[in-house]
Amino acid sequence: MIPFIDLKTQFQSLEPAIRARIDRVLAHGQYVMGPEVAELEERLAAYVGVRHCIAASSGTDTLLIAMMALDIGPGDEVITTPFTFIATGEMIALLGATPVFVDIDPRTYNLDPALIEAAIGLRTRAIMPVSLYGQCADMDAINAIAARHGLPVIEDAAQSFGATYKGRLSCGLSTVGSTSFFPSKPLGAYGDGGALFTDDDMLAKRMREIRVHGQDRRYHHPRIGINGRLDTIQAAILLAKLDRFDWEVAARQRIAAAYTAEIRRRCPAVMTPVIEPWNTSVFAQYTVQVANRDALANRLAESGVPTAVHYPVPLHRQPAFAAMPCAAERLPVAEGVADRVISLPMSADLADTDRERVIGALGAAVERLGGDKT
Repeated sequence: MIPFIDLKTQFQSLEPAIRARIDRVLAHGQYVMGPEVAELEERLAAYVGVRHCIAASSGTDTLLIAMMALDIGPGDEVITTPFTFIATGEMIALLGATPVFVDIDPRTYNLDPALIEAAIGLRTRAIMPVSLYGQCADMDAINAIAARHGLPVIEDAAQSFGATYKGRLSCGLSTVGSTSFFPSKPLGAYGDGGALFTDDDMLAKRMREIRVHGQDRRYHHPRIGINGRLDTIQAAILLAKLDRFDWEVAARQRIAAAYTAEIRRRCPAVMTPVIEPWNTSVFAQYTVQVANRDALANRLAESGVPTAVHYPVPLHRQPAFAAMPCAAERLPVAEGVADRVISLPMSADLADTDRERVIGALGAAVERLGGDKT
């Protein structure tokens, strides 16, 4: 079986550096907020090109922390995409606010800026685009709309750390950038983790306090917070991985380009990813659109090719949001795409022979099942 995400080969390449980093943590024994956390924050802030990075416990908690720092709560609305992992909408609802879902661009699957302004109302407090599959949303267009209405923008960049938009790095494109270090991400820990990025000094201070129970100094809590700290061992692992990250991004882009060229040549009925000319993607997933998606996935599984669907049910159709106004929305692009997307094996260490096997199996399955070009 081809690995869907090959973390074992990655570890073999990085094992000496990772073990050395972990051994240092074991030696000093500062397992919570140890020196590696501050070192990681400094390096990540420099990488993105912002003043502040706040490492945290997960890419879900970072969204929560960002909205808490912006005082978003009951009665408020946050505009976001319906085509993403539930954490994006879930954290809005957890604060008592209402997610307002806007349909997506059918080419990039990101929030469609042309539809945002009509969704802004008196209770709108923020816009939260998701940079899906490793490609940034159209952040300049979104920021311009937000500026006209005096709204902050939170980039949910859980899948796009390392990607660029018009020469600038994801996470440094808006009021706050939020990312995830879940193991399957392009820069992944060996457990949960995340980080926040901003140039706003006051917002950074608030987010740092919220991360540690609203504490500005020991046992003094000016605000309500959460236990949102990143473990020191996870920071150590990320520091070791960060040394190879530029190579990994380039490898993902090379593999994706080869996928795209071969799929277009051999499987013209399959719609390959569309990357805007001003963007680069880190291909957190390599996702295509196909007819007969579920039958195709079964055929590929029979050939030893694993697949995944990101995401089969748009958020406004999730039972968790059934009692909210969004449940009555009709968002045809997101609903249609959710029936057709399928993700193929992707990681920086995906072997050329495995990629060829995937394409061969895909071509055979498409031919056997037939179907119109997407």
